[in-house]
Amino acid sequence: MFVIGLQGSPRDKGNTSTLLSEFLSEAERLGARTQRLDVAKMNISPCLECGVCDDKGYCPIDDDMQQIYPLLRRAEIIIMATPIFFYGPTAQLKACIDRSQALWARRYTHNLSDPGRKWRHGILLALGATKGKNLFEGTTLTAKYFFDAVGASFEGSLGYRRLEGPEDILKHPTAISDVREKAGSMVTPYLNRKKELFICEENACRSQMASAFAQQYAGDKLEVESAGSRPAKEINPIMEEVMMEKGIDMAFRKPKSIDEAISTGDPAFIASMGCGGECPHVPGAVKEDWDLPDPAGKSIDFMRRIRDQIEEKVLKLIKEEDDGKGG
Repeated sequence: MFVIGLQGSPRDKGNTSTLLSEFLSEAERLGARTQRLDVAKMNISPCLECGVCDDKGYCPIDDDMQQIYPLLRRAEIIIMATPIFFYGPTAQLKACIDRSQALWARRYTHNLSDPGRKWRHGILLALGATKGKNLFEGTTLTAKYFFDAVGASFEGSLGYRRLEGPEDILKHPTAISDVREKAGSMVTPYLNRKKELFICEENACRSQMASAFAQQYAGDKLEVESAGSRPAKEINPIMEEVMMEKGIDMAFRKPKSIDEAISTGDPAFIASMGCGGECPHVPGAVKEDWDLPDPAGKSIDFMRRIRDQIEEKVLKLIKEEDDGKGG
């Protein structure tokens, strides 16, 4: 599983940074992969309200936010960590939040569903220097709408007052233990999922569709990866179009190599749709060969037929898993 932390404080080693690090460290100790983004130090321009995301479903601003969109889609847990500035998140983090409008538009304007949406969770870590009763209300409301935009259910917040010195969080009686406990409660349900890998040659069509269907229908039970023996630079746009017909959003997915896919843990099941003689050998993994022709370069109707066959195979696989017959 994959956990991403958005660190919004301009301080390198302040209280927010420390608290987020504790959450990520506990998640890693339990077996999750994590990535921390210090958004205050990234090149993220403010939203220009140009309307392109509403019209076309993507943001045209070429900056570091383009690297963040795919990570938000990959993540199963997203942490928003920020100090409170005038009852809100930092300006740097707010720029990232505002630019998530592109993801909001794909869901609510273009009616597309990210396959990981049902299983993704978000949490807010917030710290303030004052003791005001309403200190966290504005940021909590912002967090709720941010997590909805990026496709994550809001799992609440941990907020701590009267922290001003850069190491005050270490003196707090419960903060460190609180985030470790929260990390455990959020990460643990993901750890016993069966890992399944779908492979083809370019990881641009068939394996991408299979992984999306598996994630859509059974992401709570399956940890899904897809890969290719000779990965393409981009996913196939016709494949993306026919999946949109199913309401499934394939945006921000990138082809990856088989080595990359298995570097985070061996799969228990591998479905091969043609990998050019370079299929991986994973001891103990059950392997199936799905005899499906490569739709790359074929008509859109051909792509639709392959899509529907893959969906049928994935649903059959999930049913076998539920019946206890899966590998």
